[in-house]
Amino acid sequence: MKKKSGVYFCSKSSLERVYGEVEQAEVAKRFDMSETLVTRENWRDHRTILQDAEVVLSSWGGPILDKELLAAMPNLEMYFYGAGTIKGLMTDAAWDRGIRITNAVAANAVPVAEFCVAQILFSLKHGWKYMQLAKADNPQFWQCNKPVPGNYGSKVGIVSFGNIARKTCELLKPYDLEVIVSTRHQDPKAAEAYGISYATVEEIFKTCDVVSIHLPSNEHTKGIIGRELLGSMKPDSTLINTARGAVINQPEMIEFLKQRTDVTACIDVTEPEPPETGCPLFDLANVVLTPHLAGSMGKEARRMGAYMVGEIDRWLSGESLQYEITREAATSAA
Repeated sequence: MKKKSGVYFCSKSSLERVYGEVEQAEVAKRFDMSETLVTRENWRDHRTILQDAEVVLSSWGGPILDKELLAAMPNLEMYFYGAGTIKGLMTDAAWDRGIRITNAVAANAVPVAEFCVAQILFSLKHGWKYMQLAKADNPQFWQCNKPVPGNYGSKVGIVSFGNIARKTCELLKPYDLEVIVSTRHQDPKAAEAYGISYATVEEIFKTCDVVSIHLPSNEHTKGIIGRELLGSMKPDSTLINTARGAVINQPEMIEFLKQRTDVTACIDVTEPEPPETGCPLFDLANVVLTPHLAGSMGKEARRMGAYMVGEIDRWLSGESLQYEITREAATSAA
């Protein structure tokens, strides 16, 4: 059977990050791929290549399927997007033409969830706090019995229950922790599968030793974590945010952390990002600030390319795609 014609359409840096030698070799077994990398900037110079392309392999910097580009790609059937959100990539014209798209958001959820679990377990030992105290040259901090929640029977709160939160709960399941989730959709089957219970966000902030934020960023969630919720946090607890900086009212969080020095905040995302020069987050002793590190970094990005190879196999065999985004889902997504 003749292979379908394909093209890599993304930035050069994205191609190198997501589709390495192994992934490109696997793609080449399945599609007749053009040797030319097409980008948003040069695609008009490669109309001959695009004319024949039936599939697009892409990632960050991928094609926006507007009417002009669609006219140049009359044979396009499938868009394999090896990255996260497809917001802005698909247009009504693309949906109307029946072009299908799948993405690798589930692949990117893995390293974020791993990062969260590492932060949760370390925070339950008050690792960040004792890391600083251990350098204070005070013998009392080296006593065996330290007042920490520990990783047995402690309460971990998960705010929202999307892909990353679910993966975090899955990875936490082997540990002896009580994992409590705040979500509008309280599914008993999911609770059993992930070993979780449900509670309101107010209950989570009041009772949990660690609170991990996983909210989507939209007009409904902007600044939703503010003074009232933060002020109710349990003594010596930890706040973790790997979602988006905008979901927390940052000025209110900073004032809270200045007053509640017992609470530790592990902040991987800020608003704006990076923080402005002189922002107190750089200096507060109870803030662990990382530069948007949780997502796919280094070789982790190749997982997204590998997920696309899996989707290619399912598509070619006529199976349902595991990560396909429908028009309805894209419209309702945050």
